[in-house]
Amino acid sequence: MSKAIVVFSGGQDSTTCLFWALKHYDEVEAVTFYYKQRHSDEVRVAENIAKDIGVKHKVIDVSVINDLTQNALTDGDINIDIDNETGLPNTFVPGRNVLFLTLASIVAYQTKADTIVTGVCETDYSGYPDCRNEFVGALNGAINLGLDKHIDIQTPLMWLDKAETWAMAHELGQLEYVVKNTLTCYNGVIGQGCGECPACKLRRKGLADFARKKIKQTKSNGIYQTILKGEL
Repeated sequence: MSKAIVVFSGGQDSTTCLFWALKHYDEVEAVTFYYKQRHSDEVRVAENIAKDIGVKHKVIDVSVINDLTQNALTDGDINIDIDNETGLPNTFVPGRNVLFLTLASIVAYQTKADTIVTGVCETDYSGYPDCRNEFVGALNGAINLGLDKHIDIQTPLMWLDKAETWAMAHELGQLEYVVKNTLTCYNGVIGQGCGECPACKLRRKGLADFARKKIKQTKSNGIYQTILKGEL
């Protein structure tokens, strides 16, 4: 029997990955990391979604990371911008995915899961170095050596842009659910978000691109025109 642990934030990407995992694995559990993130409702949203779809869910406090780093994702007093020194968005949390995937591997080991699913993406990854395929592969190898056990890290969104991620949610029959119930916004607004932060702009552009493509392909407006009007 196959079993997967999904690294789950309650956002668009990880929720799509959760539905993807439910389709591909016999048993699925979700793990959410609390690190005093800027959108403090993230954990509550993840808990609500997991409960709503009946997935076993664990929240792990890793807020110690804030004693080691300073960034706009955990400090609401810092304006979201580009770090002049590194050239990266100042929402980058150094070591976050190193920590998350390492801890998820411990959960996988203890629960006899053979797979970890994460929504990292190299196409729309904002320049974060710990979202690259090369990083995931290297860490996966190190984890397997350190645990002396084969655990596969799956990244179903790795080569998809946001429009293609919305298409995946649609194919899974969960487009409307993901639109309405997930939290991607840096300012903590569920669903379509504040519309102003970088995460919201990327999400909305991807959704609009997806809708326009579907209208062209199907020659039918339906729900896609509703999306373009911002009414979904």
